Amino acid sequence: MIKFCKTCLMPNTRPRIEFDDAGICNACHTAERKNTIDWDARRAEFLEMVEPFRNHDGPYDCVVPWSGGKDSSAIAYRIKFEFGLNPLLVTFSPLMPDPVAQHNREEMIKLGFDHLMVRPNQKVSRRLSKRFFTERGDPKIHWNAGVNAVPVQVAAKYKIPLIFYAEHGESEYGGRVLSDDHMKTRDFTEVLEHQIGDDPLNWMDDEIEEHDIAPYTYPDLDEVEQIGVKALYFGYFFRWSMLDNWNFIKDKIDFRTAKNGRTDGTFTDFDSLDDKIDNLYYYMQFVKFGFGRCVRDACRMIQNGQMTRDEGLALVQKYDSEFPKTYHDDHLEYLGLDEASFTEIVDKHRDLEIWEDQENAWALSHPPE
Repeated sequence: MIKFCKTCLMPNTRPRIEFDDAGICNACHTAERKNTIDWDARRAEFLEMVEPFRNHDGPYDCVVPWSGGKDSSAIAYRIKFEFGLNPLLVTFSPLMPDPVAQHNREEMIKLGFDHLMVRPNQKVSRRLSKRFFTERGDPKIHWNAGVNAVPVQVAAKYKIPLIFYAEHGESEYGGRVLSDDHMKTRDFTEVLEHQIGDDPLNWMDDEIEEHDIAPYTYPDLDEVEQIGVKALYFGYFFRWSMLDNWNFIKDKIDFRTAKNGRTDGTFTDFDSLDDKIDNLYYYMQFVKFGFGRCVRDACRMIQNGQMTRDEGLALVQKYDSEFPKTYHDDHLEYLGLDEASFTEIVDKHRDLEIWEDQENAWALSHPPE
């Protein structure tokens, strides 16, 4: 039976989420525990941990996986200007780059950052997007692999000993937390299981060869360990909030937001702006699991005390089911699909425990409440 968290709005259809007997999800319990953390002590722990990585043999102290969005930009800014480390910003190119994000990246780079972007073979990328959209209802499977693999590839190649990721998603948003240390240190084996969940070697076919999947392939873990690469979650040491990150970075650079005043499917205009295909990605999350981008955004703000549940529910009822029309024609062209084929694929991924056909129109069998 589908149920919704009594504190936020997340349903139990979110993969790996857990609810207690009172009907409260583990993401809300994580948020509650934040109020008991000594954040000054966490900051001191951060300073102690990064000190050995300053001024090592190479030119960069750390890698920051960087989309150019509010979260990774806030991290990069603080690491460089607040803590005095010299980061290399590493971007795995979005599938369908948005000019808004390009502008925001340029504004950050102007402040004095070095930046490396990897843009893989676009013929291969589009083929994989179409395949994964068709088979799994997710056009970004390979991108998720690349965005996880490339920063580690770069750290290993240039012998950069430290990587800063944003937040530990499994604890922050509800998932399977293997240990307390996993919330601080990024475990590469956990990433392969939770973030990628597939071996890129399985993607080869009559057109895609082994060298084509190099950008999506993790480096040998023995090599990573030999170099001593350590990956940390910034959100472990400093209280994590997407709204706070946005308020921070918008005062530092000319950070542009969604051109329509908000993003399809939600009430925010400042999140996940780098890739046009994200609108479709979050819509397919709604199709497959019964919650969309608005539930995601509202839950994060509810958990951080920035919105009430009733306020979030009103927004969810208004926006969560919205079709991603802004870039729809671009999506069809990128995936090489006509409207009928697109609709057929979308409907194939509907879970009939979540959806019911009401007079030739799909409706959630258990809407948020």
